[in-house]
Amino acid sequence: MNEVLTLFELNSLIHDVIEENFDEQYWVTGELSDVSTPAFGGHFYGELVQKDEESDRIVARARITCWARNYNIIRLRFQKEAGETLRKGLQVKLLVEINFHEQYGYSLNVVDIDSTFTLGDLAKRRREILQQLEKDGILHDNQSLSLPRLLKRIAVISSATAAGYGDFCHQLEDNDYGFHFDIQLFPAVMQGEQVPESIIAALEAILQEGEFDLVVIIRGGGASSDLSDFDSYELAACIALYPLPVLTGIGHERDETVLDYVAHTRVKTPTAAATFIIEHQAEEAALLDDLYQRITYSAKEQIQREKQRLEHQRAVLPLRFTNLIQDKQSSLRLFRQRLLTAIPQQFEREHHRQELLKKRLEILDPKLLLKRGYTITTCGGKLVRNFESLAEGEVLTTQTDKGEIYSKVVLCKKN
Repeated sequence: MNEVLTLFELNSLIHDVIEENFDEQYWVTGELSDVSTPAFGGHFYGELVQKDEESDRIVARARITCWARNYNIIRLRFQKEAGETLRKGLQVKLLVEINFHEQYGYSLNVVDIDSTFTLGDLAKRRREILQQLEKDGILHDNQSLSLPRLLKRIAVISSATAAGYGDFCHQLEDNDYGFHFDIQLFPAVMQGEQVPESIIAALEAILQEGEFDLVVIIRGGGASSDLSDFDSYELAACIALYPLPVLTGIGHERDETVLDYVAHTRVKTPTAAATFIIEHQAEEAALLDDLYQRITYSAKEQIQREKQRLEHQRAVLPLRFTNLIQDKQSSLRLFRQRLLTAIPQQFEREHHRQELLKKRLEILDPKLLLKRGYTITTCGGKLVRNFESLAEGEVLTTQTDKGEIYSKVVLCKKN
């Protein structure tokens, strides 16, 4: 029969086994979870977990501790080298000692950290997001949008209390050119796990609010370690597919995020974002001024040419009018001469024609025919041309040169 042990006795056995067999230091990798960031001089507590790559299910976990005397050294060096803080969700490579306490159980005591591992993981994560965006064919979609020639209505996504937002607005309002901009803030969380969700909500609100020329995402101030919060596929895809050009100014000179690769234009700081907008407006204003100058010059030249043409017309018009009158007078004289010649000839032709008609009429005069021995027979006042139109008993009148003969139709007979 097995010996019955108290829990303390069993834990003491486990403690002895671990101390005897795991007295070395070990490098271990995993993801930080349930991190409790201490105030200056305090101890660091958290949990290290390992997740299944496909299901994201936790397959192993261990409590970790870093004592204050060592934590401040590790924290400062890690932040300087990796640009990150020890926070939840960060992949780390830790040098640990295995501890087992009868009361507190199994834990790992952090002795050191490998900054290059975390840097490599962050770079890998960023590279994987960019590769997925490229595979989806949307990596450069926002960059393909045309930047409006006039950037007047500016939607800004930032923390309302951020100093960078104030600097951005101040620089736009006090620009040397006197440009006026309509700036509207859409507040968002710019640090921590809620960054992607908060910025996406602000982007959606901008589309619902109205028409804007440009969206600016700025994050003035803050630690470089917080920039990894912006490395989100969902947020990057939202910006890549966004229907308005997006300008980002969320880092420092040496910092980059996934958003910088998908945004239409990337600058380093909020001040640089304001400078970009002002310079864009200045360039467009210069183009408009040049266009105005060219139009003005062209219009003046055209007016001068028209004035010269009118002066020329005024000089030559009297001469042309005089020449025209002379031409018309010459034409009228020629026409008069033609009329004076044509009218007598026309009268002569008409007189000759009248004489011919007169002679023809005289030839056809019935009286001349009667004098020649011909007679004209009528019936009822109508000329008798054939007997078929006559009926028995009708009275005929036969006219001769000397008089008229009256007769009655007795019989009509064909030959």
